[in-house]
Amino acid sequence: MSKADYKNPIPSKSQHALIVQQLGLKIVSGEISENEKLPSEVDLCEEYKVSRPVFREAIRVLNAKGLTYSRPKIGTVVRPKEEWHLLDPDVLFWLIQTTPEHEFFKTLSTVRRVLEPELAYIAASTANEEDIERIKQAYEGMEKATTVEEFIEPDIQFHLAIAKATHNDLLAYMSKMLVLPLQQSIQVTSLRPNLQGHSLPRHKAILTAIENKDPLSARHASLVQLDDTKMAYDLIKK
Repeated sequence: MSKADYKNPIPSKSQHALIVQQLGLKIVSGEISENEKLPSEVDLCEEYKVSRPVFREAIRVLNAKGLTYSRPKIGTVVRPKEEWHLLDPDVLFWLIQTTPEHEFFKTLSTVRRVLEPELAYIAASTANEEDIERIKQAYEGMEKATTVEEFIEPDIQFHLAIAKATHNDLLAYMSKMLVLPLQQSIQVTSLRPNLQGHSLPRHKAILTAIENKDPLSARHASLVQLDDTKMAYDLIKK
């Protein structure tokens, strides 16, 4: 995934999407502060060289993502961060782009530690044969990978398959929403030498525990895997 910044945003197919992206990055980065009013519609239309209907569509999107709100005679104002829709894919992407890597990794590690061991625990109780086969296929994809790029996709599918095996639609949805930051995390930690030698045994332990219908072992194996992820990050960033 290509990097975005304020002066060189990712190309967009529509004018309003480009405005959403640029203003979204500025809001999430703090360049436009919480509770701060955006420049006037006239000024922003002039800056982006767009019509008012195009600009208003962009603002509707930002409002829908919880980043802003609009009021007659007031204009558009940035909402407090606690009201942002942080699991929105665009907002997550902007957070990744504008948050210092170590800070975002720490936040993501905490979220994963809360979520993934419990997903493994539940999956060990609820997974059927089809679920286990899906997890196993993802693991085998990790085994067959010969490059980091080939390793990342089955690694993500491994975690998504475990979430699906809980048979809890909300948990599965939350896991899908975290795919982008998970991908970023795996890309970093996958730079450690002997990736498969370190990572595969820990993922295999999770798979085996789920196969054996052993929730406590599945939870423990997931915690061990997350501890290893943190160790890999610390090693790479030394």
